[in-house]
Amino acid sequence: MKNTFYNDFDLERFPATPVADSDYRNAFQIERDRIIFSYPFRRLQSKTQVFQSGEYDFYRTRLTHSIEVAKIGRSICEYLRASSDKLNDRFYIDADLTEAVGLAHDMGHPPFGHIGERKLNQLMAPHGGFEGNGQTLRILTELIYERPGATKGIAPTRAFLDGVMKYKALHRECIGTKPDGSPDYPEHHFIYDEQAHWRSSIFGSEQPPEELSTPKALNSFKSIECQVMDWADDTAYSLNDIVDGIHARYINVGSITEWAAGQDLDATQTALIDKLCQVIREDRYESHFGARIGRFVHGCTLTPRSGFLSDRTNRHAFDLTIAADVKAESALYKRIALDLIFRSPQLQQIEFKGGHILEKLFSALCQNCANADGSGLRILPLQIQELIKQETTTTGRHRRLCDFTAGLTDSLAVRTYKRLYDPDFGSIAELL
Repeated sequence: MKNTFYNDFDLERFPATPVADSDYRNAFQIERDRIIFSYPFRRLQSKTQVFQSGEYDFYRTRLTHSIEVAKIGRSICEYLRASSDKLNDRFYIDADLTEAVGLAHDMGHPPFGHIGERKLNQLMAPHGGFEGNGQTLRILTELIYERPGATKGIAPTRAFLDGVMKYKALHRECIGTKPDGSPDYPEHHFIYDEQAHWRSSIFGSEQPPEELSTPKALNSFKSIECQVMDWADDTAYSLNDIVDGIHARYINVGSITEWAAGQDLDATQTALIDKLCQVIREDRYESHFGARIGRFVHGCTLTPRSGFLSDRTNRHAFDLTIAADVKAESALYKRIALDLIFRSPQLQQIEFKGGHILEKLFSALCQNCANADGSGLRILPLQIQELIKQETTTTGRHRRLCDFTAGLTDSLAVRTYKRLYDPDFGSIAELL
């Protein structure tokens, strides 16, 4: 039974690549499968979500987080299909597409969590910046099969491309000016300047209206699948960060009570805090927060919208509306996680160390591998050196170095740092 929610505009692929007649999968299922079986996706198993990868077996990594986001996104699609009077069995948000978007949404994140993203953005500021979402787009369209003789991207559909492009403002559109007249580079939320053509591909032949001319407006312009992924992401980390924080003993009855005493909480927030303390005392916080996922899914409804692209695709004819009480509960858990986990001295020290490692690594790579004449020590794998050699601009060479650095797992970044800077680490045998 054909799903009429999607049309030829949604299914166009870049570059044009028809689905083989013999393939039992549709285009969205193919995209999902290509992500699952890709090297960049597997690397997420050794990248930090909250606590450093490999610290303990039960903490979430970027990989387990991405799987959870994909599953929550799929559940939202199924719930809306069953509950919304705006959808039916012939007209519904595709769960395979939304699952693919959820699986892919963090593929561009570098090692060491958010400090890695901030540090690489600082280091790349003169060369177009670094942003996890922009890097995800780069991987999916240019790097995922980066080897001689291979197609470099997954030939995404417009619907999938739009779903993963959470931000649409270009780096150059976000640059401000400091009081002294020097450029004020953006800290986050952009795609790379050289990705402008992908944004144009999403818009098709349409020109965005004046109200979408600001970076904030562009970054708020999301397809329904992107909105579902975004809320699934919020659901996963606002709930699961609390669970991991309790496991790691950053969050306990004492720390929660002390934190709450310094906050201006209303009656609803106080009740949620009391419930959190209760389930911690009774050692049933895992099941409690597992059940909250269902509450966050059931808090979703569809609201029709009209505006740019709504006449061309149903993906921009609806907004995902989240119940106010559910959104407020998520915001409270985020505040707790930020104050008790992410701002704790222990995690801040680990973040400092991760940022230091990336800065030293990137500095060594730039000194030895970013020169147009090829001078410098050959400290990168030969395949990466060959890719850098093919770049004709300083910005292009730095982008390749950034690709390599961002693609490192936490443990590989540490080992590479030690090989370069620790005189007692490494062996000539590793070069064989």
